[in-house]
Amino acid sequence: MIPNITRGSRMSGLMLYLASTDADKTKNAHTDPHLVAGDAAIMAWYDDGVLDRDDAIAVANHLDQPRKAFGVEVLQKDFRWDPVKKERVPNGHKHADVWHCSLSLRAEEGALTDQQWGDIANDFVDAMGFSEASGKAQCRWVAINHGTSENGNHHIHIAVSLVREDGTKASTHGDYKRAQQTCRQLETKYGLEELSSVHATRGYDRAEKATAVRDDREMHRASLARKVRASASASVTEAEFVRRTRDTGLLVRPRYAKNTTDVIVGYSVAERPTAGERPIWFGGGTLASDLKLGALREEWMDSPHLATEAAAEWNAAARNKRKVSKTGPENATPSADVWVEYTRNATALADQLRTIPRDDHATWAKAAREVSGAFAAWSYRLEVTPGPLAATAAELSRTAQLRAPRQHGKPVALPSIAGTAMLFMAASSKNKTAAQTALMVQLINTAFAVYEMHAQSGRTREAQRIRTVVENQLAPFTATMPKAVLVGAEQQQAEAAAVPPRAVDIARRGMAPIRPGSVVPTTPTPATPAKTYQPSRDTGPGLDR
Repeated sequence: MIPNITRGSRMSGLMLYLASTDADKTKNAHTDPHLVAGDAAIMAWYDDGVLDRDDAIAVANHLDQPRKAFGVEVLQKDFRWDPVKKERVPNGHKHADVWHCSLSLRAEEGALTDQQWGDIANDFVDAMGFSEASGKAQCRWVAINHGTSENGNHHIHIAVSLVREDGTKASTHGDYKRAQQTCRQLETKYGLEELSSVHATRGYDRAEKATAVRDDREMHRASLARKVRASASASVTEAEFVRRTRDTGLLVRPRYAKNTTDVIVGYSVAERPTAGERPIWFGGGTLASDLKLGALREEWMDSPHLATEAAAEWNAAARNKRKVSKTGPENATPSADVWVEYTRNATALADQLRTIPRDDHATWAKAAREVSGAFAAWSYRLEVTPGPLAATAAELSRTAQLRAPRQHGKPVALPSIAGTAMLFMAASSKNKTAAQTALMVQLINTAFAVYEMHAQSGRTREAQRIRTVVENQLAPFTATMPKAVLVGAEQQQAEAAAVPPRAVDIARRGMAPIRPGSVVPTTPTPATPAKTYQPSRDTGPGLDR
């Protein structure tokens, strides 16, 4: 169950919106808006009949009566964007006496009865401290059932006046976190699907999915996220990211800070449309929380010079002009030794992850982000249509997206495999190599470490999803790849005998971990040469300078 909290100052406006059935005035069609719960007085006056405009105004007046009677003001800090400081700055206060929260189920969960929603709403309001259960005077509130949204989600809306019946103000401190915790408790109590309190992924519009089904294609949101993730993971600088993203065939445009033409604070991407159609744009943050520009910048090198280069590439992309630089690292071919080095790094990462505490979410998210980026890059190079590599990238990306990143601190230092995405992006588009197999084994080892973390943390849903995609999709794929060769196998016959030759054995052994020593090919096959020089990556080992 997903809570979504907003604040406002016009109870009548909110109630009119919630009771409206005019499709032109609502984001989602409200076909049967009716009460399922509320304070004692409101439930005594109204039954479960469909609300009309007069009902909405009467309910709003009832909810707002204590605030008007006592003349109480409830204020909330306001902010605005400062283009000079490049950050949000205080902008006084605004009225915010209306507390509104929607509680929504995933489309796959179906619908609940009014009685079930009523019980959930009452428990939710009690837990949030708005009722007499808090030991204080109650807030007036109401819960309205809209049925199923355009996304297919059955949901209710809860409207609360933050002025209690005795004129005191209700506290909303920590309400976002408390709402999430309350939903997890209610999921257990009412037998609903238990969502993660740590990780959160972006949803999609039902119309978006219907269009994809009609056109017999993948949803744009999914394909865009994979290409952006691959490009971001393969890049060391922001300018390189812009170029790589454009190389995948995407349209890219920057979002400038207000009243500026050179301060980029976000971006949007779109698949290149067919003739006569308009592109459908998605912001980075709507694809995935870890694909926001601010989150991506944390992984890239930064300096005034690099910022200038990035701005030039963004501006060129915005005008659909040629890329500014034609000699970036994305045009170079990695040396064969780089495959060996990153395979060893991936081996070390898989081993060290098992020493990381399960509640170090920032570190686990970073590791999952890098592995997901590697699979996304390989999917882009190898899969004409989304297959096992794309599915694996999508599942691991769930762990990379934290619900509240700032609450989890900084990740600890671990062997970096961010450059593996660069290797796959530069690899041959069709030929599978022993080098790829060796690296694949270690990437699956890392994916298994993520699986173990979820399983041991009690997040069975997340763990099962990873296990399913490895066993049912990735394992058959790895069976078609060339056999990896151990370095120094003659001197390590004992170790070699215990090492499964292919990653498919992870699935055959029931997701049991494998711990190879240095699984690397003796004769790695490099990509088709494009340039004679090597790419420069400060974060990647074994590259020529």
